[in-house]
Amino acid sequence: MSETSTTQEAFTLEAGYLDSGEKLFIRGEVRVVPDRPGPCPVLLICHGFKSFKEWGFFPYIATRFAEQGYYVITFNFSCNGVNETDFDELERFAVNTFSREQQDLEVILQALLANKLPLADAADKESIHLWGHSKGGGTAIIFAAEHPQVKSVLTWNGIGFTDLFDDTFKKQLEEYGIAYVANVRTKQEMPIKAVFYEDLMDNKERFDIVKQLAGLTIPVQQIQGDQDSPRLMEGFQQMRAGDAKHSVVTIAGGNHTFGAVHPFKGTTPQLEQAIQASLQFLPLG
Repeated sequence: MSETSTTQEAFTLEAGYLDSGEKLFIRGEVRVVPDRPGPCPVLLICHGFKSFKEWGFFPYIATRFAEQGYYVITFNFSCNGVNETDFDELERFAVNTFSREQQDLEVILQALLANKLPLADAADKESIHLWGHSKGGGTAIIFAAEHPQVKSVLTWNGIGFTDLFDDTFKKQLEEYGIAYVANVRTKQEMPIKAVFYEDLMDNKERFDIVKQLAGLTIPVQQIQGDQDSPRLMEGFQQMRAGDAKHSVVTIAGGNHTFGAVHPFKGTTPQLEQAIQASLQFLPLG
């Protein structure tokens, strides 16, 4: 793989305001092979929980797909907790919601359709595809269910449930209005406020990932590592039980990140299998 064969340009989009009045932004990059003949299918990559566009394999994957002929968009959700460094905006992480992430995707989609993203002439706006890892997989399924512009969805170890936490966490949240989840890698206690669950309660039907997946008539491929966490494997099984029509690829020995770590230390056999399966599924495959 050549690291210099793609062009990469950054973008920043306004993404509304917090209740406090603070302005929100979506920061991302576009990657594409320069001077490629004809417009390129768009691949919009959604990161997951406790993740960001520069985490581990995302830059590597984005470059790989761009080299194969895609107009690749990577970005940070506006309240994912990362501005310039590794989780330096925990106060925004605390108030992130599924609704906020759906709004962020809407902002990106509209910017794409209005030619407001970098290298816009290279993008085929009639061929838009979503790719999501972990929580980003569930987010992509929900968004695709409401947006006919999306032509296919690809998930890697995607969540089947929007309720991410156990009863102890929820009890703490109910009692104090805030609870904390540990980031083992950074040693941070990452705050989550009650607005997260308020949003879920207000959108039970909309955020029912199993139901939304079953209703999708566009192509969907779920790539699942067989060594993922028990809770995520349970969600995967429920999605399969609710919808058997879409494609599934199981990666033997694949954990939640297919063996990749942050900082990225190189690819793995499981990661390469996931990439190859993805390329075969997507329109240029």
